[in-house]
Amino acid sequence: MLDKVCVKRRYITSVIGVACYFVSGMALASQQAAFAMPDKYSAKVTKSVLTSGGNAVDAAVAAGFVLAVTYPEAGNIGGGGFMTLFNASAENTRDRALFLDYREKAPKAAFKTLYLDKNRDVIPYRSLVGYQASGVPGTVKGLWMAHQRFGSMPWSDLLQPAIQYAEQGFLVSESLDRTAKWYQKWIAGKSKTPLNFLDYFSDLQKGTLFKQPELARTLQRIAKEGGEEFYQGETARLLVKEMQRYDGLITLKDLQAYQAVWRKPVVGYWQGRQIISAPPPSSGGVAIIQLLKMKALLQPKLDRALQEGKKEGLSEQVIKTHFYAELEKRVYADRAFYLGDPDFVDVPVKELISNSYLSKRTQTVLLDAISESEKIKYGKIETPETTHFSIMDSQGNAVSNTYTLNMPFGSGVVVRGAGFLMNNEMDDFSTKPGVANIFGVVGGKANEIVPEKRMLSSMSPTIILKDGKVEMVVGTPGGSTIITSVFQTVVNVIEEGMTAQEAVDATRVHHQLLPKDQISYNPELSDDTKTALQLMGYQLKKNSYMGDVQVVVQQRGGISAASDKRGRGVSEVFKVQIKDALN
Repeated sequence: MLDKVCVKRRYITSVIGVACYFVSGMALASQQAAFAMPDKYSAKVTKSVLTSGGNAVDAAVAAGFVLAVTYPEAGNIGGGGFMTLFNASAENTRDRALFLDYREKAPKAAFKTLYLDKNRDVIPYRSLVGYQASGVPGTVKGLWMAHQRFGSMPWSDLLQPAIQYAEQGFLVSESLDRTAKWYQKWIAGKSKTPLNFLDYFSDLQKGTLFKQPELARTLQRIAKEGGEEFYQGETARLLVKEMQRYDGLITLKDLQAYQAVWRKPVVGYWQGRQIISAPPPSSGGVAIIQLLKMKALLQPKLDRALQEGKKEGLSEQVIKTHFYAELEKRVYADRAFYLGDPDFVDVPVKELISNSYLSKRTQTVLLDAISESEKIKYGKIETPETTHFSIMDSQGNAVSNTYTLNMPFGSGVVVRGAGFLMNNEMDDFSTKPGVANIFGVVGGKANEIVPEKRMLSSMSPTIILKDGKVEMVVGTPGGSTIITSVFQTVVNVIEEGMTAQEAVDATRVHHQLLPKDQISYNPELSDDTKTALQLMGYQLKKNSYMGDVQVVVQQRGGISAASDKRGRGVSEVFKVQIKDALN
């Protein structure tokens, strides 16, 4: 990957996807690269790294740290996430698709009934706000491990842009200002212990320069001493000291024991393509492959329904919205029962995405009525806040990365002296079987709280291959809507023939089994579509936020990239020309 583009010697190493030529004593390589990033600052640093000869992982590391500064509601070093990678230069094709799990883990002091009172009822907001809401952060370890394996530029150099933005400040956008004001109101009165969020982020005002000197010093330490500093150095000491103020759970032993994990990605085959996505403890990859394969199995039935609907005056949008809801109910039922941390529970991934299993799941799908939610259980097997970016470098390597604090600004706790926010990912466990979390998703025993266990996620960083090459790099934030947003974006591009920008901007719909018969949508459905769905028995809810898709697509016409109009992202396709003197 992720190999260096041109070695600074008298010979040039061959790199898949890049042709190097001798021109006037120089080595010259020119190829397209692309990115779709959630803000203009991460976009700027990504382009700078790629045009300076860095690879996709170099760019991901630099962007990941920049977003921890300029996208504080979701970019982070106090959270965790997933990275799906494609290594175009791997000799063995089986080694080209990789997945790095740097999801947070429950502290050693966590236990099953942590958020229940003496009557075994859920204590409101305890898993969301304050010092006991945080899992052990994984972001720094994840970015460090990715760089150690594939990075070609110095670690300290890649952190310099983030340090600069923290020291010198960045201009606050309208959406960041709006989100911060909403969060300040939302956390008010929800914690019995004092929160210091306002001490650090009350100055987030649109159009003003926002500086973070404590965070700058933290990043400087990490740049100088490496990723382990966060887990064993001064930053670790400050984090633990903050936790000890008000009975937080994370200890120095938790930090020292934390490890990110290289896992095999979940891989499915659909429409002559390989779908490479996030395995457990994410539910995303399994769910997306289930949705795509069930859609393919039911395509003839859907086509007939579309033809009949046209005769009856029903729009295509009505029929497809209902069809997606039917598929999604079944996927979320499986998610609640089967999915969890594979280090603690056996997750039957192979069976869940098999054609035989999914054929059975499709047999009860109705195209002319709503399946009763109460009757949709898990199948029988026999035998809003996150951020995402997509990068493709000039060598054909790709990174799809999603990381998160969970809700905007996480738990509301800032590590004093270090300047970063802590996550509230403990809410992603099943605090009590059958009780929904903040995103309305119900969990079961497979996702119950256990010390050092990773909580289930919907994050779905995905790469699609066609003929062994990257065709699409895609992902999004959005809590439980991540899965359905990625699914619909993939369908929009590959089956509907939309451009990258059309695909991410199109209206998306979402159903997650519960609330019963509720379809969420964004940005809008036509009045006729709403009326028809309501007559069928659906309750409709306009979701103010349903993802911020970032996609890079490579098709016959070349590479295109798009950032969702719902967010403040920036995307670009550009040529990378690398010259290397022959000494």
